[in-house]
Amino acid sequence: MYVNDEQRGLAEDIAACLVNRGDTIAVAESTTGGLISAALLSVAGASRYYAGGGVLYTLPSRVALAGVDPEQYANYRGTTPEMLGRLAEAMRSRLDATWCIAESGLAGPTGGRFGDAAGKVTVSVAGPSAWNEVFQTGISDRVENMAGFTTIALRYMHSVLKGLD
Repeated sequence: MYVNDEQRGLAEDIAACLVNRGDTIAVAESTTGGLISAALLSVAGASRYYAGGGVLYTLPSRVALAGVDPEQYANYRGTTPEMLGRLAEAMRSRLDATWCIAESGLAGPTGGRFGDAAGKVTVSVAGPSAWNEVFQTGISDRVENMAGFTTIALRYMHSVLKGLD
């Protein structure tokens, strides 16, 4: 996989906005497997705004890398927007970043064990304000969803930052 033209353009705009504001960003990604970070890091000068990130695909990685309380995953039935928002805030705090974008979803080819269809992704932004939204691609192809979820997350972060201007 690679960073496509739309992702690159979004990352460039996000980077410019973050630099202009003097802000930094952390990334807590799951089903995108590092692609959000790759897009943000593809922009020259990323060290001025990119605080760090991690692929938090499992509960142990969420606990170890973001420091989330494992109790919030008791009776787990899938990632909720509120749960992902807490993960984003934990990673933002852990890396002392202004913002954190987090995503978790079902890339496919099958749906989740609790009945959700492949193609569902939740995106959360933590920072001076918090936002959460659930998206559905309607696609069951794993690689296509990973790329699509990356684009969705970048569009979402871009719209959050542009809404502050």
